[in-house]
Amino acid sequence: MKRVLFDGAALISRLLLGVIFLAHGLQKWQAGFGIMGRLFTQAGIPLPQLSAAYATVVETVGGAFLIIGLLVRLSALLLLIEMIGAYLFVHAGHGIFIETGGWELAGASAAALVPLLALGGGRVGVDGILNRMYRRRAERRAAEADLAAHAPTVPAPTGTGEPHAGEARPGESGTGEPRRGESGAGESAHQTRPTSIPRQGTAPSSGKLTDDDIPEIDSLISDEPGKGRPPNR
Repeated sequence: MKRVLFDGAALISRLLLGVIFLAHGLQKWQAGFGIMGRLFTQAGIPLPQLSAAYATVVETVGGAFLIIGLLVRLSALLLLIEMIGAYLFVHAGHGIFIETGGWELAGASAAALVPLLALGGGRVGVDGILNRMYRRRAERRAAEADLAAHAPTVPAPTGTGEPHAGEARPGESGTGEPRRGESGAGESAHQTRPTSIPRQGTAPSSGKLTDDDIPEIDSLISDEPGKGRPPNR
């Protein structure tokens, strides 16, 4: 609520002061720098030509800027300097009232310019629009920076069991073929090595009987148990 009241008061002050200064500046502009320089010389103002040009330009441009709300603080500062110079070199010693050449108009204008110089022209104006644009842009940048600072870090990808491009699978050579001594993919888990078969005794090299075989044959034919093969000689 206070901000709304300030914006309204600043707008009214800007409009009234802007119209007053713009009217005086246009009046001086129509008279011309030559005539204004001679008047400033008669008034005892130092550097009359330069002072006349300063007063004409500042009142015209500064008054217009106050109306539209552009560069309000700078315009208020330049106009306040002119009002101080007007009091010091023209109105001082002539009392208060304007009929006697007093300083009431210069003093009232300076008093109205001080709040605009200190606080600005409010949100209703070009300065207010630009300030809102800059503030939103700064807030957006701050939000983006804060989001980037609190963003979770993504860990580096670890091995997933799949070979990278250009790498051979386990059990494969660089060309995709199984390595020597290893089974192909899917076969090594199901195949087992063949069990070793005991070596069988060898048959006699010939079908002829030897002297050692005769006792065994006799024991098979007779009822008596065989004496077995005599011990090796």
